[in-house]
Amino acid sequence: MSELSLPHEARAGPTKPPVRAVVMETLGVGPPDHFVDVGSCTGAMTIEATLRTDRVTAIERDPDRVRVTEQNLRANDATDSVTVINEEAPAGLPPDGDVLFIGGSHRFDAVLDRAIEYDYDRIGMTVSRLEVAGNATTAFKERELLSELLQLQVSRGYELAGAMSFHSNNPVFFLLGEPA
Repeated sequence: MSELSLPHEARAGPTKPPVRAVVMETLGVGPPDHFVDVGSCTGAMTIEATLRTDRVTAIERDPDRVRVTEQNLRANDATDSVTVINEEAPAGLPPDGDVLFIGGSHRFDAVLDRAIEYDYDRIGMTVSRLEVAGNATTAFKERELLSELLQLQVSRGYELAGAMSFHSNNPVFFLLGEPA
């Protein structure tokens, strides 16, 4: 599990390292892939992808978050293999992508439709809100994409009164789609 340098923050929190590891492994991101990160925010998933493949596109609609993505890419010496696009997806989605990661819930249904149109091999989406997870699951099923649904819960241990306890992060739902 890689530890990235994310010195620049955005309003939304980055996808935590254990979640990134599970997502990347489940998506099977490797050297031949063109990885596309929709809703890049801090750039955590974008940077993680640069450790596995040389072709990465980050799409973010918020100009402030685009700056944060770019700053964190520089902090990790990861700018060479990444194209950063300031658009509201599905605009900016490259037609030659292989693996799509959707990190934001804004217009995800339109993003799914474009990814299907462009014949992406694998589509992953993380969500933390229960209602959005339900909507995303329905959208994946309606498009006959859903191949796996995971609920990820990460807790970190700490000492409390001479014994171990845990700080929990909110659960994250991960949907994996593989178009037929």
